[in-house]
Amino acid sequence: MNHQPARRQPSPARTVVRYEQESVLSEEPTWLIAVRAAESKKAADIKVLDLTGITSFADYFVICTGANQRQCQAISDEVQLQLKREAGEMPLSLEGYNQAEWILADYGDLLVHIFSPKAREYYSLERLWRSAKPLEIPAA
Repeated sequence: MNHQPARRQPSPARTVVRYEQESVLSEEPTWLIAVRAAESKKAADIKVLDLTGITSFADYFVICTGANQRQCQAISDEVQLQLKREAGEMPLSLEGYNQAEWILADYGDLLVHIFSPKAREYYSLERLWRSAKPLEIPAA
């Protein structure tokens, strides 16, 4: 297998390395790959926010809820697996995995937030980023 890193145009001040595999990389946007992965692990209340032009550190947020610590971790694991497999993307950082109240996976232009129900209500990112455009998630 050829595992040569291939560079793509990163957001300003960020470097994202994509590892191309022999398989063909998906044409779906990374946020949709993350959504499908979260759906496959029964994540609840999945939202996608388009932050293009609003912030310089990310273009999209995927926000979802897991019922408990194990489910939040399973969602995170599946998102990481599918983004690696389908888009050749690995997270630049992963925060909060062990506690699993709020797992934050940073993929450069995409941030994936996986919350416990209590943390989702407390932090209320949709309210905090209300100027962002909510994206419609297409039917699978």
